[in-house]
Amino acid sequence: MALSTTLFRFPPIPLQQFHHTSSTKRLLYPRISPQFPKMPLTAKALPNPVPGFRGAVSEAIALIQSSPATWKSALLNNFLIFIAGAPILVSGLSLSGIAAAFLLGTLTWRAFGSPGFLLVATYFVIGTAATKVKMAQKEAQGVAEKRKGRRGPGSVIGSSAAGCVCAFLSIYGVGGEAFLQLWQLGFVASFCTKLSDTVSSEIGKAYGKTTYLVTTLKIVPRGTEGAVSAEGTSAGLLASILLAFVGCLMGQIDAVEAVICVVAAQIANLGESFIGAALQGKEGFRWLNNDVVNVINISMGSILAILIQKILRGF
Repeated sequence: MALSTTLFRFPPIPLQQFHHTSSTKRLLYPRISPQFPKMPLTAKALPNPVPGFRGAVSEAIALIQSSPATWKSALLNNFLIFIAGAPILVSGLSLSGIAAAFLLGTLTWRAFGSPGFLLVATYFVIGTAATKVKMAQKEAQGVAEKRKGRRGPGSVIGSSAAGCVCAFLSIYGVGGEAFLQLWQLGFVASFCTKLSDTVSSEIGKAYGKTTYLVTTLKIVPRGTEGAVSAEGTSAGLLASILLAFVGCLMGQIDAVEAVICVVAAQIANLGESFIGAALQGKEGFRWLNNDVVNVINISMGSILAILIQKILRGF
């Protein structure tokens, strides 16, 4: 034990020797070369992508919430909603129909914001649900919509043409401030008319006990062009009331205008039934298919609502 202590014991070295030797000074206190200056770790030295990402998110949120709507905000909102609602869209529309509906949704949001978009979405959901009612029975009777009720671009355009016209008139301020509310009224009335027509037709084909041809009041089979039933007519009336209520709830129209939309829708649908019974499919009117009749129908509903409003409030 004593031997090991002796071998590994070193005599103390005075500290002054280190301070008086230049080599040890260099060892203890190395000089930093000016070629490699000391660089502090600051925020500027290290790239940080987080602020840029946050800025993009903030910009997107601001775009979504922008009011009044712009084409960019309409496109972004519509895209996000279409992604979220893809399962519902696929069940009610073909791929080309979805493309047409996307254009309609973007235009609607640009013209009337989220309230207008919600109105169209409500129309689509209720109309699709009515089309799916007793689908197997309708197919067996040969009166069901094609492609299991999945509608194409012609049906989308035929159902929204009048509403699109009102949207463009509103966007570009045709007629000035005095007409902006009228274009919005015409927009709501057009979709109330089309929803009433769709629901009355689909519920009539599914549940109508007795179906009458509107021009002669003769009993005809379900699904006959121009035919009406008590069950279908009642369901169509309720559907137009519901959609007009949604428009009123969203602040697009007031209570009086909601009543105007419902009345205009019923008159337009009656007129559409007369056109279907008297002209559709007849010689010389082969061009008058369902899509064309739909355009005439919703145009009548939209124009009637605007005219009734002007009459009530004076020209």
